[in-house]
Amino acid sequence: MATQAQSKSHATSMADLMKSVSSTFISPKKGDVLEGTIKKLQSSEILVDIGAKTEAVVLEKDKRLLRNLLSSLKVGDKVNVFVLNPESDMGYTVVSLRRFIDDKLWIRLADIQKNKEKLHVIVNEITKGGFLVSTSDGIAGFLPNSQTVFIENSQNLLGKTLQATVIEISRPQRKIIFSQKIIMGSENFDNAVKALKVGDKVEATISNIAPFGIFTSVEFSKGNFVEGFIHISEISWEQLPTIPDTFKVGDKVEAVVKDFDKEAKRLNLSIKALTKDPFEEKVKNFAVDQKLKATVSRVTDQGLIFDFEGVEGILKKEKIPPTVTYAEGDSLNLMVSEIDKRKRRIVLVPVLMEKPIGYR
Repeated sequence: MATQAQSKSHATSMADLMKSVSSTFISPKKGDVLEGTIKKLQSSEILVDIGAKTEAVVLEKDKRLLRNLLSSLKVGDKVNVFVLNPESDMGYTVVSLRRFIDDKLWIRLADIQKNKEKLHVIVNEITKGGFLVSTSDGIAGFLPNSQTVFIENSQNLLGKTLQATVIEISRPQRKIIFSQKIIMGSENFDNAVKALKVGDKVEATISNIAPFGIFTSVEFSKGNFVEGFIHISEISWEQLPTIPDTFKVGDKVEAVVKDFDKEAKRLNLSIKALTKDPFEEKVKNFAVDQKLKATVSRVTDQGLIFDFEGVEGILKKEKIPPTVTYAEGDSLNLMVSEIDKRKRRIVLVPVLMEKPIGYR
């Protein structure tokens, strides 16, 4: 029979034990971020041991996010949970894993960008500037026209799977930019250099239009594409202030391979090279030392400009006597000094009866 002292000692020990056990449990508060361990992982229920009296239940009603959780986690994984409700009507803690998955996503995106990892993206929507795309595990972003390797009829790409990688991320802006060029550029460019040569005529599909030129895609062998670029100066023999409105994304144009840009990994193309330079034919009517009478069409900082039925002539400023000024419409006696084929113009000098003081 236990003595009174022994009973008292036993009772004290049990109380201390119960106190010790209860003190090991945490009391979650709304908004807490706690570390836990996945104990159950099923579509019907996800349980996390957070060190409370009962396991916490993960609340996730978004089916896409739920699939992401089930595919990216396993029982035993350490996770951080966000407490939504410290104790529900059923007596358990309700938590969310969205913040944890989001942190994991942006860390992964940084790795994808750094390592230029290839991803398969599905075209979900077509916009004026490109495509809204997403991966099977929920990474959604934008693929600009300027970062595509090829553009067929854009409507045909809806629902298709493309290869791309991440080139730009911004977590504060929730921005993810994809590119096909980074992963396909080098290999395709090297193969294109082997398959094509300067002067070859190719069919190019317009992928993007910039103020300074036209970006295209060129199929150099079946199913293999490389980027091409047509500078505004290579569109027409005439000087163009802007890209003509006749060019549209998705249009096909014929062009000639001008050279290979190894740094940019693309072909430099020319549309105007398909036709003969009209300047070559027109200047046959002019010769060095030939005397002409012409009317000033424009006065510029460089000198006087003349128009000889589509051939530009220039009387440079330094060739005009310092005491003489001219205006648009004035008529001058001139002589051809040079035929500048590079700038596609005739360089003129005045016909002088005598050399004025200060004339160079």
